[in-house]
Parts: sequence; C-alpha cells; structure tokens
Amino acid sequence: MAREGYRWWFCKCNDFNLHGAFSRDRNWRPELLFVLRKQMQTYIAYQKRIEECDEALAAHLRTMEDQAESGSKPQTPKAGKRAGGNAPQFNLRGELYRISGIDLTRIDGINVMIAQTVVAEVGLDMSKWTTEAHFASWLGLCPNNKITGGKVYHRGTRHVENRAATAFRMAATSLWRSKTYLGAKFKRLRAHLGAPKAITAMAHTLARLVYRMLKHGQDYVDKGMEFYQQRYQQQQINWMQKMAKDLGLVITLIATPAAK
Repeated sequence: MAREGYRWWFCKCNDFNLHGAFSRDRNWRPELLFVLRKQMQTYIAYQKRIEECDEALAAHLRTMEDQAESGSKPQTPKAGKRAGGNAPQFNLRGELYRISGIDLTRIDGINVMIAQTVVAEVGLDMSKWTTEAHFASWLGLCPNNKITGGKVYHRGTRHVENRAATAFRMAATSLWRSKTYLGAKFKRLRAHLGAPKAITAMAHTLARLVYRMLKHGQDYVDKGMEFYQQRYQQQQINWMQKMAKDLGLVITLIATPAAK
C-alpha cells in the first residue's frame, strides 16, 4: 500500500475525527461513516506495519560492513528524481551507498527503491558472473532465439521470474520523459522497435551499467541527450558512406545553414 494512498482523501474530510467524532451540523449517512471509520483504521494499521518493516530493514542494513570511504557521502540527488511512494522514512540512499561504496541512483531511471530491489536480489558481489553479458543473460534480458534446421522459428527473451529484472524494466519505462543520454536512446529504440522491445533493450543496458558500477566501482556520468543525438547522427553518416562506397559512390557532406 502506498504511503500516500489514502492520506489525501482523509485530509479532505474536514469533519472526520480520528476518534470517531463527526460534526453535528452535517447530514452524514451512518453506513458511510462506518465504512470511512473502518478504512481509516485499516490505513493506520498498515502504516504501523510499514513502519515496523522500515525499522527491521534499517537494523539489518546497520549490520552490514562499510564499503564507502570513511566520511564520504553520496552526491546530491538529481533534480526531479523521486524515491517513490513506498520509500522508507530513514535515509535508505545513504545506507545503500555505505554498504556498496557507490550510488546506483546516479543512473537515470534508477531510484532508491529500484536500487534496493536490485541489491536485495543480486547482492553486491558481481564475481558470480564472469561478464556483464552473463549477468544480463541470468536476468533474462538477452535474446534467446530458438533455431532449428538453420532457421530461427522463435525470437524473444527467456521467461525468468526475477524481481531484479522486473525492477530494471520499471526503470527503463521511466526513461520516456528523461532528457538524458539514456532517455534519448530509449526514445529512439521505442520509435524503431516498439515499446515492449525497447523496454527490454533499455533494461539490458541498465543491468550492464549496474554490473560495471558494482564490480569495478565506476561512477556513472550522464553525457547528455545532445551527445547521444550527435553520436547517433555520426553513426548514420558512417553507415551511409560505407553503403555508398560499396556501390562505387562517394558522399560529400555539406553543412546546411541553421534555420532561423
């Protein structure tokens, strides 16, 4: 249950009291007041359970060894990146940084809840997978083409029940409105492949980035949307020049005047 799931609704009920008292100058229907009271009690009970889970999680994280340098802290969170409605009340981002020595939330699309899911599912030791390709394959984010008689009769990925893979797909989906390098890549893939394949492809990319950060301690630096667009444009030019050369032609590049 999201922490803000019911709160906004109950705050609108100015005549509702937590102790069950209601304003007498309103014509409230008793059966609706009963339902409202029970829902409020259920909401409070769930909030209490969530707080207990947060306390248990914080206590468990405190038992894990420090991997970050003494006194170091994660960088300021990126503007506009939300932790999510179910984010714990304690500093989960700081705790994940302390036990891993890196800040996975620097990767666009990955918030603190997704980072927690990935760490909980795969751990911090990446030596279990020889390469990042093995890691992505284990997550079921690699193509698994079925071939018989030299012909491909099925294209797709393996069906894997893995919460980390689901988290990566959720992170990929959130890149649709991101004005970053990864956001620009996702938009292009979505236009060419369609949403389902683009989400899987971007989840694959995010998994590789997380693998590099956890195994090698690398920091992720966003190169920007413009850098990606220029890089993609140059790739297209190189491809067209190669095709022209195969046909015995030469392409001459002429810069066009900027539009006013």
